[in-house]
Amino acid sequence: MTHKPYEKPVPSPCVSICALDDNEVCIGCQRTGDEIIRWGKMDNNERRAVLARLTQRAQAQGLITEE
Repeated sequence: MTHKPYEKPVPSPCVSICALDDNEVCIGCQRTGDEIIRWGKMDNNERRAVLARLTQRAQAQGLITEE
């Protein structure tokens, strides 16, 4: 049986500005309430998928621009 090498957990995108908007999305990190609650139980692949969605949300709101 082979073991995967240890991979550090993908860090939380929390920026300590914790408030949900009318769409239940945090105005600080752009995660949904559900994503925030589930973050600690997600594996790294799930976390990376959330981070990709955060970028899309922030771009859609004009908070960041595409590079």
